[in-house]
Amino acid sequence: MAERLISYEPATGEVLWEGLSSDVDAEIAAAREALAPWSAKPVTFRIECVRRFANVVRVRAEALADLIARETGKPLWEAKTEVDSVVAKVDISVKAYAERTGHRTLDGAMGQRNKLRHRPHGVLAVLGPYNFPAHLPNGHIVPALIAGNAVVFKPSEKTPATGAMLIDCYREAGIPDGIVRLAQGGPDVGRALSSHPGIDGLLFTGSAMTGAKLARQFAETPGKMLALEMGGNNPLICWDVSDYQSAAALIVQSAYMTAGQRCTAARRLIVEDGKHQPLLEALTTLTKRLIVGAPHDTPAPFMGPVIDNAAADALSEAFMTLMTKGGRPILHLARPQPDRPFLGPALIDVTDVADRPDEELFGPLLQLIRVPDFDAAMQEANNTRFGLSAALIGGSPQLYERFWTGARAGIVNWNRPTTGASSGAPFGGIGMSGNHRPSAFYAADYSAYPVVSSEVEQPRASIGMGLSDG
Repeated sequence: MAERLISYEPATGEVLWEGLSSDVDAEIAAAREALAPWSAKPVTFRIECVRRFANVVRVRAEALADLIARETGKPLWEAKTEVDSVVAKVDISVKAYAERTGHRTLDGAMGQRNKLRHRPHGVLAVLGPYNFPAHLPNGHIVPALIAGNAVVFKPSEKTPATGAMLIDCYREAGIPDGIVRLAQGGPDVGRALSSHPGIDGLLFTGSAMTGAKLARQFAETPGKMLALEMGGNNPLICWDVSDYQSAAALIVQSAYMTAGQRCTAARRLIVEDGKHQPLLEALTTLTKRLIVGAPHDTPAPFMGPVIDNAAADALSEAFMTLMTKGGRPILHLARPQPDRPFLGPALIDVTDVADRPDEELFGPLLQLIRVPDFDAAMQEANNTRFGLSAALIGGSPQLYERFWTGARAGIVNWNRPTTGASSGAPFGGIGMSGNHRPSAFYAADYSAYPVVSSEVEQPRASIGMGLSDG
């Protein structure tokens, strides 16, 4: 029996969308039926289809941004940047397909042709997150379509309305109904989709816990593609800083953008003990000025609420746990409305917490760690099972080279935030942050597999050794 789904606006608690969960069997069957004709089309045809999709999103940009803002709680200005990323993904993916998975002719002897071509996997399931409910799943879907795959997309059950509108844009662009299917539902639908024998692979963005479960599940089916993009307990080292105001701005951008709900958000701020006070003063002064509000408020807020009350409750509990273990609050995790998930940006000194949890606290909660020297800073930065993003603020080129060489992460920045990675580059991490299937520009790699052919016009062969006489 179909389950009823309801999406609420985090900022107001009002119902935004209602619908029923999907029949996974039916969605996969429709995708499989449509797959062969789509895969047989020239890549130029498929590219033209996704370019039409980009044009549809441009026309509907205002409505899509409004919906994203209302359903996630993020400020409208930020939702607009997400829509821009949805549009930009098409040109980026077209370029990536040509560079990463295009056709190649290799050198061969005696008239032999050696060719490298790529084929689609088939039907790919896409599991999307709630923090960027249009941009991140779209980053899987567009490359998959260009490569000739069909897609069954399950949005987060917390952002089903955005998922539905994204699929409407594909439909309006004339992409065949069977090629992009929508599977609405909660965890049960996700499990049914990921374990279905009718899929040829799964593209996932979400938590490390879910990703680890998927890795164990797919270990039994090595013939299926699995691309995991998970989170991080990302370190941000500030060292030998001279411009404290700029450093504070970079820390704020790293830790508190999107209410801290970015997989690349800084979770740990590592500083030199005894020299950190001017930086802290600049950081706390700036952080106290940040406006936390509803998406359409005037003046525009810097950040909105976290996704729901359950997330806010979990973050509040995590903050209290750090305090009970010896953490010293510098900025408390304030919650001005007990019935709504607005949280003020928090900063807590956890230097004296002996058993700091290696967890992704997905919200505006930054942990300060004081260390005696840069060796200790590097040791602390790598003191995590994750490895997505890391950044150094301050220091010399020589110190940054030391940081870049030693940091265990897939994204390593200098004097830039830990967030805001370029879609024109690969995006992914190591450890519990991914399974070496980076997305963004490298999404083309997991959307198709290489086929190498050795070809000649006429069969010509002989055996010159190892034959008996007669």
